[in-house]
Amino acid sequence: MLSTIPSGDAETHGGIGLSDLQYSSGRRKMLDLVNGMHSTGVQVDIDLPMIAVIGSQSAGKSSLIESISGITLPRASGTCTRCPTECRLAYSSDPWQCIVSLHFLTDELGRSLGKPRIESFGQIIFHKTEVEERIRRAQRAILNPSTNYHKFLDGEDADPIDRELTFSSNWVSLQISGDDVADLSFCDLPGLIASVGTGGSRGDIELVKGLVTNYIAKPSCIILLTVACETDFENQGAHHLAKTYDPEGKRTVGVLTKPDRIDAGDEEKWLRFIKNEYEALDNGWFSVKQPDTRALAAGISWSEARQQEREYFSSTSPWAALDYEYQNQLGTANLTERLSAVLSDLIAKRLPEIQDELQNLLQTTEDNIRRLPMPPSSDAFGEVLHMLATFSRNLAKYLEGTPQVDGLLQSIRPAQERFQKAIRATAPDFRPYERNSSDSNSFTIPSFLSNEEKSFAPQNDHDAIYIDDVMKRALKAVTRELPNHYPFVVTQEFVGQFVEMWQAPVKNLFDAVNKTLIQHLKKFIQVHFSQYPQLQNKVMTIVTEFVTSISEPALTRIEWLLDLEKRARTLNSHYYTDYREKFLAHYKGSRSQNDNTPLVNKLQSYKPALNHKSQTDFQLIITKILSGLTELGLHSVTPADLPKLLPSDPYDAAIDIMAGVRAYFQVAYKRFADNVPMAIDHELILGLDRDQALEKALRKGLGIGGADAHLRCAEYLKEPGAISKRREELQKKRERLHTAKRQLLELWL
Repeated sequence: MLSTIPSGDAETHGGIGLSDLQYSSGRRKMLDLVNGMHSTGVQVDIDLPMIAVIGSQSAGKSSLIESISGITLPRASGTCTRCPTECRLAYSSDPWQCIVSLHFLTDELGRSLGKPRIESFGQIIFHKTEVEERIRRAQRAILNPSTNYHKFLDGEDADPIDRELTFSSNWVSLQISGDDVADLSFCDLPGLIASVGTGGSRGDIELVKGLVTNYIAKPSCIILLTVACETDFENQGAHHLAKTYDPEGKRTVGVLTKPDRIDAGDEEKWLRFIKNEYEALDNGWFSVKQPDTRALAAGISWSEARQQEREYFSSTSPWAALDYEYQNQLGTANLTERLSAVLSDLIAKRLPEIQDELQNLLQTTEDNIRRLPMPPSSDAFGEVLHMLATFSRNLAKYLEGTPQVDGLLQSIRPAQERFQKAIRATAPDFRPYERNSSDSNSFTIPSFLSNEEKSFAPQNDHDAIYIDDVMKRALKAVTRELPNHYPFVVTQEFVGQFVEMWQAPVKNLFDAVNKTLIQHLKKFIQVHFSQYPQLQNKVMTIVTEFVTSISEPALTRIEWLLDLEKRARTLNSHYYTDYREKFLAHYKGSRSQNDNTPLVNKLQSYKPALNHKSQTDFQLIITKILSGLTELGLHSVTPADLPKLLPSDPYDAAIDIMAGVRAYFQVAYKRFADNVPMAIDHELILGLDRDQALEKALRKGLGIGGADAHLRCAEYLKEPGAISKRREELQKKRERLHTAKRQLLELWL
């Protein structure tokens, strides 16, 4: 029984799909727009509508492409499935023609070019018989990207001995137009392979799978799935891959090829696909019949092949017996018409979304470009001079001090405080009783010191200096002195002992300041020069060396201050005398033989009453004593001076030495604790900017005063490869997005 295959207008004028009268010219413009966008390379940024033809090798994919496009694809060389082939078909009343071009999105190492490199591959072809050889040559050029493509275009029609690539994601583009051509665009992808032959690589299996996946994983990719009826459906990998990325079958169009090779008894199994009863798809399943090998060898024409296809489906069981509604799913013409409709509907749906995506991507790209460092100046010499001047000016302000909590001076202060504490801790620990005395626990810290600074309480008795030790040392030092007179050398030795202990805190402070200064300078340099790593590294080296050069004389100056302190001297006699009197009274009052410790403590902590009526008995007694002393002509006597009136002590000489040394320590340590940080600040920190010495060192070290200064500066400002590459990528992305946006806007005009 014969059945008529519906074909509609498709056979009346040769054009199928978007060129049919039922479609507006606007739909045709939309297809042209998407094709143009693909040429910009924007498909790497935006999901553009397209049709990708996939299938396993020997699934009849090439024959299907030939039946839709009307051309002959290379078969003998094997290169036809090694790179994508883009077919842009357009109905035209002009004579048939084909333009072949090469599209490179990656270089020979697989690195993205950012912007497609499109090479026109030969003159326009006006005869279909010339297309096969041109495609074969174009595919060789794609698979050998480092070789000039003209060699493959004009040279011998033969495969090179060594092929650079086995497969490539770059593609051959065919722009075909004529009055027997449908308005349709699709991309024929390499066939999935399960094994490799001699000379092949196991890695090619995953490479091809990855290439196909890159296309079909995109939501706007219509998957044209070819399935050969001569092979068990479950063993065809293309179906499994399509289902992975389109599990609900919303964007897959199935095509059964080689229906004439269905095993006897299996017909009903394959008809279930056409009826959408098995592996149902939203856009259904189709079947096509292509010429066999003998027909191809005999040179069957495209129109003859289509006629034979119609006759096959209308006269061959079980296809001829299908209901009329399923007849629309048989034959190339019906498949092409459905593909045209599905693609045009998807384009119409996606265009408003693409417009928004383009705008958002453009904004993001512009933001990313702005976040990059400024590109190198065309006047490298002037830019370097400007940067150095700015750096020096800002550094001078920074060295003077900034209010930020993490500023340089704020960061140094903890080290200065540790230094002051360490110096203060070297105070001689004089004890006003004998070494073997039972009064060791009765000694108290002078109360007058608590009003000035933190407690001087010694950590232990290890460094204690007892009064009998002081006396022995004084007696041993006597030479020709009169009785009860002791050489000054004793005092000098005690002074030398505590000054000797200042050396370590001084070195610790200097090293800490030096380290902190370097750390802050590194951060400061990074802020000013991070855009240019070469210049930053050079400046860092010069600055570090300069700090080292001024550190040595600065340390010498600090050591000079330390040497000054080794000899006891002061003109601050008032300060020294005041402390000596206080320590003298304290030590005398703490002597157990006087048993006046409670009295001394009360005298040292004495405070007069606010008025006469509120006086205690003790305050009243002290008031009478002081009044009596005043009447005797002893003025300016304070309660703290009264312990001096205690009876004489055999250790009075030792007490005098102890009070003198301890008083001098108060004078010397405060002077030294101020002078050293000030000297370090003056010599090391402020010394960086003195007389613009650092800026001069930078100019000299960078060599910007020589004959090759301009070349040196250009090298210093050379942008890092990663940033340069990123800038180039973003600029190319912005360019292709702008191009795509212009094309989209032109559609609405």
